[in-house]
Parts: sequence; C-alpha cells; structure tokens
Amino acid sequence: MGATAGAGIGTLGLVAASLDNLRLTDLRAYSTLDIAFGPGPHLVWGPNAAGKTSLLEAMVVLARGASHRTTTDAELVRWGSDVARIEGRTGAEEIEVALVRPGSAAAATGARKRIRVNGVARRAAALAEKLRVVLFAPEDMLLVAGSPSLRRATLDQLASTLLPGYAANLATYGRALQQRNGLLRAIRDETAGRDELRYWDRPFLDAGGDIVAARHELLRRLARPLAEAHREIAPEEGSTASLELSYVTNAPAGPDETARDALARRLEETAEKELWNGTTLIGPHRDDVAFEMAGRDLSAFASRGQQRTAILALKLAELDLVTDHDGRPPLLLLDDVFSELDPARRGHLVRRIAALPQAFVTTTTLDDLDQALRAIATPWEVRPGDAGATLVG
Repeated sequence: MGATAGAGIGTLGLVAASLDNLRLTDLRAYSTLDIAFGPGPHLVWGPNAAGKTSLLEAMVVLARGASHRTTTDAELVRWGSDVARIEGRTGAEEIEVALVRPGSAAAATGARKRIRVNGVARRAAALAEKLRVVLFAPEDMLLVAGSPSLRRATLDQLASTLLPGYAANLATYGRALQQRNGLLRAIRDETAGRDELRYWDRPFLDAGGDIVAARHELLRRLARPLAEAHREIAPEEGSTASLELSYVTNAPAGPDETARDALARRLEETAEKELWNGTTLIGPHRDDVAFEMAGRDLSAFASRGQQRTAILALKLAELDLVTDHDGRPPLLLLDDVFSELDPARRGHLVRRIAALPQAFVTTTTLDDLDQALRAIATPWEVRPGDAGATLVG
C-alpha cells in the first residue's frame, strides 16, 4: 500500500462514493503508482503536463469504464507499453480496468478492454453502482456557448448514471445510426436498395425515442436543483428569473405523439433529403440543450461571468441530483477550474467541497486556491520524471 492521506474533514454521517486506494500501471505519464486516500478534499498540484489531469482521468475510467478526454483507449497506455491498468478500492469493492494497445502482443488474444469488480468480469454500465463521479473540467466552461455535442455529452453522461437502460439505448442507437448512414451513402451511390433501410429504422426509432424521452425526464429532475443552485450563487439574477434547461429538437412531438412517433414522422418527412445528403438528418444525435432565463438563450445575451455562473449552477445541481438518487454523495473531481472563477464563485464552490465526504482538485500552484480550502485539504504534489510521474504527499 502507498502513502496515506490525512483525514481531512468529517463525512457528515453520509454513506458516500469515495476512493480509498488507487493503483496505476503504465497509464499515460505514470509507470507505477500505489496510493491511499482519506476523506475530505485533496489538492493535486504541479506543473502543466505533469500528470494531474491523468490522475483524475483514471478515477473517471474507474467510475465510467471510459475516459472523458478521448474515445480511443489506446491513448491512455503509456508509450512503449502494451497494457494500462487502473485499480481502485471503494469500500469493499475492488475495481480493475485494463486497457490494451491495438497491435500489441496482448491484443493478439482479442482483448481490448477488461473490466472486473471483485475479480468478476463486468460491463462498464455496472461501474456506476460502485463509484459515481461528478467532473468539472476546463472544457465545461464552454457548455453554454460551445458545441451542442458538449451539452449532449453532459446530459448523456448524467442520464447514464441515473437512468437504468440509458447507456444501453445509447449504444443501440449508435450502432443503428452508423448502419443507416452507411446504407444512405450506398443507396445514393446506387450500390444498395431502399428496402435495406427498414431493418435499421426500427432499432433507430426504438432506442432514439427512449433516449429523447429519458432526456426530457432528466431535465425535469434537474429543474429544481438547477434553479436553487443558481439562486444560491447569483441571488440578484435568480430573484427575477429562474435558470432553466430547454430541450431543442428537430423532431418535436405533436399532440398525442410520443417521442418515437415524432421521430418516425420526421424520418418520413426527411427521407429524400437524407438520401441526397447520404446521412441521417434527424434524431437525438442532432438535438441540443439550451441554457435559458426568462425564455432567452444565455448563449445569445449572457456575459462571460453569467455563463460561468450558469455552468457552476449546473455542476452543483448535478451533485445534488446524484446524491438524491440514493443518498450517496458522488466523488467530486475539479480539474483546474478555480482559476476560471471569480472569488465569489470560488467561495460557493469551496463551501460545497467542504460538505462532501471526498473531492479532488487540481491546480498548477496552491497559491491559486482559497485559504479556506487549503486549511482543510490534503496536498499532493505531482512530480514528472523520466521513469514516470510520482505523487508526493
């Protein structure tokens, strides 16, 4: 076992998702790491590219089975190695995720990714039952005005954590969408017939309809904690209008229509245009979510400070919603976001961190963090090196 962190603050009597131990082998900058963590906030500091974000990335992989930084598992494997291993203990649960570099000797057996809980093979969807995380990363600062894909990914990740079957529907929808797009291009090039589309239309509509319905349900659940968090952070704004998330779709349901019905209708309406473009033009993969106040889209009128307030409110609402799901506060991961917030917003975040059983915060220097947070936290310095990054308490 590695070094042990200080006790930090109490857990307020809550049964929480916390990470007691983390072991890394050949993960990005880390050759080997074996470290134990106690409760309370942990401050991970060091120069850029030292390995701070990779440490949080490993925690995300333990909770989700995949990285938030890349869709290619091989990128996590340390250069010159065949397999990266991430192992963690949370309570009585031992989680292991092994990632294999394609073309390596280890990949010759057909293995790509192995996930085990207490030595038993499991699917990635099962990990959320063992360890839940809420991640606040620099790219989240673009949520209000950035690409719709960022907002969809945020919604999908939260839905996958809270709603049974959502992740499976996303996977089914993704396969059907890929096949439909391939067939549409083939039909356009006259190498396939239109009848072949019907086989993939059914899973596309079934899974797509369920995804849209689940997204609406998630937004309904988020409404109250989002409005309350926004009023907490910006009472002068929240007193006049509530912050809301609005679902923006190219297949709105009419009277007495289900989400699936609306998708089916729009699929017929856009059939010829799809063939012309060789791609699927409607569906949840093209939908969006808008941050609104008093019916106005924040991306069109809000200042940078107002946008950051809305994003912070969403993250705090996510914390509340995940906690309310089963009474277990999630593990909060903050990747170098304090520098993006003004002192007042930092203060709100510090108070939330102090109330959590465990949290991890990265920064290039401890001087950038509030004294109140530093006083109750355990510091860890990440030191880069030719033999691999190390974590020093």
